[in-house]
Amino acid sequence: MKNLTLKNITEACRGTFCGDSQLLLREAAGVVIDSRKVEKDYLFVAIDGVNVNAHKFIPDTIEKGALCVVSHEDLGVTDFPYILVESTGQALLDIAKLYRDSFDIKVVGITGSVGKTSTKEMIASVLAQKYKVHKTLGNFNNEWGLPITIFAMKEDTQVAILEMGVNHFGEMRRLSGVASPDICVITNIGVAHLEFFKTKEGILQEKIQMIQDMKRGGSIILNGDDELLCETGPVKGVEPVFFGTGENSQFFASDMESLGLKGTSCIIHLPSGESFRCIVPLPGPHMISNALAGAAVGYRLGLTPEEIKAGIEGLPQIPGRNNIISTDKYVILDDCYNANPISTKASIDVLGTAIGRKAAVLGDMNELGENAGKLHYETGAYAALHGTDLVCGIGTLARELVRGAAENGAQAVWFRTKDEFFAQAGRLFKEGDNILVKASHGMNFPEIVEYLKGV
Repeated sequence: MKNLTLKNITEACRGTFCGDSQLLLREAAGVVIDSRKVEKDYLFVAIDGVNVNAHKFIPDTIEKGALCVVSHEDLGVTDFPYILVESTGQALLDIAKLYRDSFDIKVVGITGSVGKTSTKEMIASVLAQKYKVHKTLGNFNNEWGLPITIFAMKEDTQVAILEMGVNHFGEMRRLSGVASPDICVITNIGVAHLEFFKTKEGILQEKIQMIQDMKRGGSIILNGDDELLCETGPVKGVEPVFFGTGENSQFFASDMESLGLKGTSCIIHLPSGESFRCIVPLPGPHMISNALAGAAVGYRLGLTPEEIKAGIEGLPQIPGRNNIISTDKYVILDDCYNANPISTKASIDVLGTAIGRKAAVLGDMNELGENAGKLHYETGAYAALHGTDLVCGIGTLARELVRGAAENGAQAVWFRTKDEFFAQAGRLFKEGDNILVKASHGMNFPEIVEYLKGV
């Protein structure tokens, strides 16, 4: 891998090389933290899990042909080379920074409370009209995932789109310091991770730290429809530009026409005065916001209006994220990858555009802190008041969600577990129903999507 000699790696993570010094100029062919993925001449970084000491797998990695390992344990005298460091977690970030800095490319950094991944996919679809794009793999956006994404960059990459997710104070700078973005995009400031940040202002304070590591001459692109972001002034001497549905944003949409679950037609306006009509192919007003973010980044990187339009309209569907699945019996809105009150209400709005009976299978939303019960109740009430005919709640917290739906006029049924739901689902739904499926990632709601597809 480019620039990843054992000498450079040792210096980058301030480690001590233990082994034959003649190996120092050898270059690692790959970097992994999963011993099962080691191949010949790979570097294995031994990061301990909650219940697993990764160092016990070191002999297996050497047998598979690993060039070297990074360890925070002193392994003594060995017949293989290793780099001793204070923290393998920090070493992983340091090595990723070394590799990222070996590329002369543009980096788009994305953060926010909701919609990071769908915005990333939209921006990638737009930029792919002109550039060779590398993007965050799935939602690999934390202190392990970001390095793994960076190590997967190929040498012909022209633009990298790196998603950064945090849930504690101080985490953003550890990520953005590695990413060193040229363009900083913040999608919104919501209530996700309130358990740790306490207030939306606390969330804003942490998210906006990404900009501190922005490269000189960089751009700040913010959601002008967000009540906190829209008040943001210059950071590091750079004036933000805004995207949104109002004309107070430099990138804005007008003449919106819902096409139901087939998406939305709208006119997108650019700061140059140019505009174009396009179809955002996934439903919901939040997808218009994503399209505007894509337009803003594409414009900043020199794409023509025609290229931006082609990228927006060519957005692929992603399982678990506003993915529309039509079966012989139902239309399923598969948005089950993750959930918080803002994203769930947005999905309920999308469901509301459907023609016919509307049902929602909703599960626990985690990391909401002391207001979790109230927020679940409000989400259930929102579903009832916005046209959802049937609300099925699954999980301990979802009991309040069901209560909120029932007290505001919807048919609502609570299930302690998915198995209880499966036992009664056959009598709840009708042929032709439109069914939203959404919950926090840990609820494993793809099982529900698969069940409904097979009915």
